[in-house]
Amino acid sequence: MSTAADFDYEAALAACARGEQAALRRIYERDARRLLGVALRIVRHRQIAEEVLHDAFLNIWTKAASFDPARGAGRGWIYSVVRNQALSLARSGEHEVAADEDELDRIATASGQHAGMEDAFALRQDIGRLHDCLVGLDVAKRNSILYAYVDGCSHSEIAERLRSPLGTVKAWIKRGLSALRECMG
Repeated sequence: MSTAADFDYEAALAACARGEQAALRRIYERDARRLLGVALRIVRHRQIAEEVLHDAFLNIWTKAASFDPARGAGRGWIYSVVRNQALSLARSGEHEVAADEDELDRIATASGQHAGMEDAFALRQDIGRLHDCLVGLDVAKRNSILYAYVDGCSHSEIAERLRSPLGTVKAWIKRGLSALRECMG
């Protein structure tokens, strides 16, 4: 299997915007398992995570034309669509289900069994680079980003955790993400 660097997410999104269903299928075949893991981490129930993934792919298809490569990477945009879909559902309170740790472990194990060695190597490389870039941020920006993207907290929740004004937290996240983008570039 090819690495993330070998797949042109921007071209695939442009093809989706032109109505090429095969492009959406390629994105799905390439990233569905990982995207399901992103959704599952937030909603904590496989069936709901599958619904999130379905709805997110509908959004990717219908909103692909709104993707702007000047504002970020295509892969990041796709992952943020899934993450935002999961967070919206989780915050709505429609589906509050206790976490099924056995199911989470089973999916994590299954994903690991099917990933190629190249993927594992590329992932470790990317994680190492991300770690180095996160270390380079000041503590407030780093914590704001981790609370948002790892813990799934809203800006208000982050402001409460950090005992900082909401506008300040939003600025930290925006500037921190910009710095990460530049560092990972």
